[in-house]
Amino acid sequence: MRHLQGVPFVEVTRGELVESVHRVAACAVDARGEVVLALGEIDAPIFLRSAAKPFIAAAAIAAGARERFGLTSVEIAVMAASHSGEPFHVEAVRSILSKSGMDESALLCGTHAPYNAAAAHALASACTEPTAVHNNCSGKHAGILALCSILGADPATYLDARSPAQRQILALCARLSGTGVEEMALGVDGCGIPVYAVALRAAAISFMRLATLDGIADADARALRTVRDAMLAHPEYIAGTGEFDSAVMRAGGGAIACKGGAEGVHGDALIAQGAGMVLKVVDGSSRARAPAAVELLKRLGALGERELAELGDFARPVVYNRAGRPVGEIRTN
Repeated sequence: MRHLQGVPFVEVTRGELVESVHRVAACAVDARGEVVLALGEIDAPIFLRSAAKPFIAAAAIAAGARERFGLTSVEIAVMAASHSGEPFHVEAVRSILSKSGMDESALLCGTHAPYNAAAAHALASACTEPTAVHNNCSGKHAGILALCSILGADPATYLDARSPAQRQILALCARLSGTGVEEMALGVDGCGIPVYAVALRAAAISFMRLATLDGIADADARALRTVRDAMLAHPEYIAGTGEFDSAVMRAGGGAIACKGGAEGVHGDALIAQGAGMVLKVVDGSSRARAPAAVELLKRLGALGERELAELGDFARPVVYNRAGRPVGEIRTN
């Protein structure tokens, strides 16, 4: 296999000229863990950021959160989400908190306005300030708080990497990636929880295991299946109306479970092919993520003509000026 290092991959045009270029690193592995696609340095560590949310949700499910609190499929989906703050997202997060004996004051993720423009406008029109439950990571935090409740851990300390909940989460993430916990670099995510870094190849292995459910303990596989099934059944809960991850899973019809992360990360479990793929836009640009993901999924044979047509607006987004006129595009080269 040819490793393509430092190759310009996503370009942004203005008129007839290429104005900017974003380089992409990516790795895909098959069910045996063999590399089937490599772009850039695949053994360099990356922070998975929110792409790790399905695995974080699986830690709570493996501990028995679904059975203990009677969690529904949509509630499990929102635990794995970077949601856009639409009313149905907020309702699901509040339900998780209520079922696990928590309230919104327990959320330590911080506050921002909903990413969904209609949801943000509705709050503003009602003269209502957003709260932590509108944070795109609130579902993940609600799931971690449910895990704290099961473990009898102090919910006030759930952001600490040494807390029982975070130790359990990091141990599962390490098992899925085939990396020792002591080998994972840790940082602090935008929402405050510990965020881990592993080699891009190891990150792809994690998503391959989400696709195949093989090579891991039965309890881990059952938890991953539960989260994956919820994501596929309710893709709108993973991101939101008009959002990329929701669109990919809807177009894939059950063949792809995916999750994006900050700083240009995207992970895909290719269920039909028994493979996993993770990409990282090297400069962290979010605008290059969707075009790169669509192109790589096409190269891997995970998207056919119908799916590519459905995702056309994400594969080649138009660049508009302030007056709303098209002035360029974002495309793979």
